[in-house]
Formats: sequence, structure tokens, C-alpha cells
Amino acid sequence: MNRIVQGDNLEVLRRMKAGSVPLIYIDPPFNTGKRQARTQMKTVRDATGDRVGFGGRRYRTEVLKVQAGGAGYSDQFDDFLGFLRPRLEQAYRVLSATGSLFFHIDYREVHYCKVMLDEIFGRQSFQNEIIWAYDYGARAKKRWPAKHDNILWYTKDPERYTFNLEECDRIPYMAPGLVGAKKAARGKTPTDVWWHTIVSPTGKEKTGYATQKPLGVMERIVKVHSNPGDKVLDFFAGSGTTGEAAAKHGREFVMVDESDDAVAVMKKRLAKYLSRRTGAEAGVKRSAKD
Repeated sequence: MNRIVQGDNLEVLRRMKAGSVPLIYIDPPFNTGKRQARTQMKTVRDATGDRVGFGGRRYRTEVLKVQAGGAGYSDQFDDFLGFLRPRLEQAYRVLSATGSLFFHIDYREVHYCKVMLDEIFGRQSFQNEIIWAYDYGARAKKRWPAKHDNILWYTKDPERYTFNLEECDRIPYMAPGLVGAKKAARGKTPTDVWWHTIVSPTGKEKTGYATQKPLGVMERIVKVHSNPGDKVLDFFAGSGTTGEAAAKHGREFVMVDESDDAVAVMKKRLAKYLSRRTGAEAGVKRSAKD
């Protein structure tokens, strides 16, 4: 049964049954030291504006509002690994015997997090480091611009796990002339480098949540690493992209987040996938004892 649970994810995880979840994806805070918020803006024609558009026309930008709770949330921890470790230990406990964990982080913390995950899951259970590469946003002037995130894939069992490669979307060959017309038309399966744009700031997919990840990336993970009817868990659920990807492809979801803003976004986004009962429960702030 699809559920949105509001509360401390560590307490929620402790109450879940061991070995009950075939697929876990999490996108925790990245410990950037910044406050995460999404600013909504519009552009207005202005001869003295700060932006130049098509045909040399000038525009100025106006801030409409800052979303995700106005002030957003603080992405800074005195002991980041100390915060993550008990949650990942619980994730290992609730993961099924053939289950997978996908841990989404960035270049600042990935090395430290991998060492910790090796300790919890065992180095032999590390399967891949997936690089999600994109090309959007500002360009650094004093170093190479960072335009990728890291996704670490671990399995409960290093030899037995779900991997339905035939369910994966296919992508174009970079040199189609080298493989022939038939292969070029079919496309190829991705490697461990996934080129996928971010969520468009003005697109229909955008929810306004500060750290929303693209649905296409999550659909690939869900389709390949779980089976129809499986439960998919995201305990840093944010905007609920994992839940939408799961529901679209016949999986159940459990989305956990402590934030009022995240729950509000998910209730709206996932409303059609929630039963009457869970739809009502989703709006209730739940303590660890609920």
C-alpha cells in the first residue's frame, strides 16, 4: 500500500520489518554547508535589464517567491557520517535478501560515504558507482565546473540481486555510423555514466522543491532494480520523485520525510496513487509511536 510518512526517518526505519524492502533509493542532504531553497523568478522586458535574450532584447529578473519553506533547509552537519550511519545500518536491516540500495551524493562526500557503506554492506556488495552527468547552470572560472552527481549501488547479497537490464530505456549511439543502421535505430543500454538533464526550472515536471531529481533517472533505477509489485522505499523523500517512478511502473512506495514542505509537495504530486486511507494519513504529522 502506497504511503507517505512524516517523521524522523531513523525512528520510522527502526519500526520497519527486517528484510521487507527490495529497493531503497535515498538522496540525503549533501552537506554542502549551504541553505537549500528554490527561488521562483520571472523575466520582464526592460531596455536596461540584466539579461540579454533573443534578438538582443534585454530583460530584468524579478523574484516572485522562495519555495520549499521560504528559508529552505540547512544542508550542514557537524558530523555528517555520524548522522548517516545509523540510518544506513537500518537500511541494510530492512533491505530484502536480493535487494539493492542506491545512495545519491555529490563529489564532496562520496569518498567518505563509500568507505562507510563498505563497512556496513561489505566491499564485495558494492556493484557500481554511477555518474549522473548533466550540463546546466553556472560555469566556474577558477576550476572545472562540477556537473555530475554520484550514485553508489550496493546489494544485500553480492551474487543474488534484481537486475532487469531488458527493462532499461535505450540511448543513442555516440557514433551511429560505426554500428550500422539496425543497431543505431535500436540504441544501446546505458553504461555507468548517465547523461540526463536536470529538472527544467520552467518545465511541467518541476514541483518547486529545492533539490528535486529528474523522473527519468529514477524510472531507470526502478525498472531495472525491482519487479512489479515490489516495495520501493525512499526515506529522504523530498519531492517524491521516487514514489512517482515506482507507482508509474507498478511498484508500491513508502516515502518518508520530516519536512512539512516535502510532505505537502508529495501529497499533491502523488495524490492519484494514494488510497483513500493513506491519502488521509499522509496529512497527519506522525511521531515514532504512531
